[in-house]
Amino acid sequence: MPHDPARVADTAAWLRKADEDLAIAKELLKPLKALCGGAVFHCQQAAEKALKAFLVWYDVPFRKTHDLRELGNACIRIEATLKEAIAGAIPLTEYAWRFR
Repeated sequence: MPHDPARVADTAAWLRKADEDLAIAKELLKPLKALCGGAVFHCQQAAEKALKAFLVWYDVPFRKTHDLRELGNACIRIEATLKEAIAGAIPLTEYAWRFR
């Protein structure tokens, strides 16, 4: 059975945004820049958007939040094997606002 085109498009959009955040973080960490605060902000954003993409793919609604624990727990309810990876990302949550 083919996937819903709208869901595929929404998931892909979240993943493109996550990829862009990672690219920005890498740029901010290059020598002569070393803008660590901005880099960790974009790492948090990439993790957040990847988790949201996963939830969109499985048609699981989520509220507007930057809380990686909340988003991660919703993902773990779908796929328990993500628990360890999500646990490693949770500390990034504070960087959604720390350097703003």
